[in-house]
Amino acid sequence: MRPDMVAVEIAASFVAARRRGHGLAKFPGLFPLGLEDAYAIQLAAIELWPDAIAGWKVGRLSPALADRFGKDRFVGPVFAGGVIRLDKSEEADFPVFVGGSAAFEAEYVMVLDKDQPSLQTGVDIDQARRLVGEVRIGVEVAGSPLAIMPHLDALASIADLGNNNGQIVGPAVPLDLLSDPRAMTCATSIDGVLIRSATAADLPGGPLTALAFALDQCARLGFPLKAGQFVSTGAVTGMHWVRAGQHCVADFGRFGKVACLAVPVGRA
Repeated sequence: MRPDMVAVEIAASFVAARRRGHGLAKFPGLFPLGLEDAYAIQLAAIELWPDAIAGWKVGRLSPALADRFGKDRFVGPVFAGGVIRLDKSEEADFPVFVGGSAAFEAEYVMVLDKDQPSLQTGVDIDQARRLVGEVRIGVEVAGSPLAIMPHLDALASIADLGNNNGQIVGPAVPLDLLSDPRAMTCATSIDGVLIRSATAADLPGGPLTALAFALDQCARLGFPLKAGQFVSTGAVTGMHWVRAGQHCVADFGRFGKVACLAVPVGRA
């Protein structure tokens, strides 16, 4: 998949907005017509972004898009500079683009301890499980300079670097939890109000299915995963739009909490 000039121009607009920290009122160009168009913009943005990929996030397509494209998930890169390793006692800053949009997403994070075979596609959950060295609790910093992102479909998210603005990685949990996603619990609270409780079993197929999808899709994009990279496997309690100044907590029960303060970044 080779980005064309239209994709490069759109990607350049997103990258410039992210680097300068200013918001975008509308999608910067022709809206992608399908997955190939959206990923072409993402690939062009990856080429323009001056940082290494530390991992990948997995997001969900709407039922309508899933029916249309035959896939229910998408991936986006997480760059090294946006990764925060969190101690149990800390509250992390959760960056929110001024004039943009942000969402708090509590997730289980799979860290690989083996390289994915470079041409491996059609990955099943058993193949995916064999690559996992650690499972950690965490929060995806979902975010974009695009103010109207909450009102657009996932093609916009794919195009703007997966609608990712970082990843908070917390403590490790037992690997054997992967055999029972119902035990992978989480509750999300914002400003002290419980928003939703759920388990990783609420993710379609569970987190290993999300990992297998990411391995397949990343290989198809030309980015097979390497040991030490991670996959954030999807929002357990859902996607929660937040604004600067809000306190957000992902409570993973006996495995710990990830607490964040949403802080403004950039200008409108």
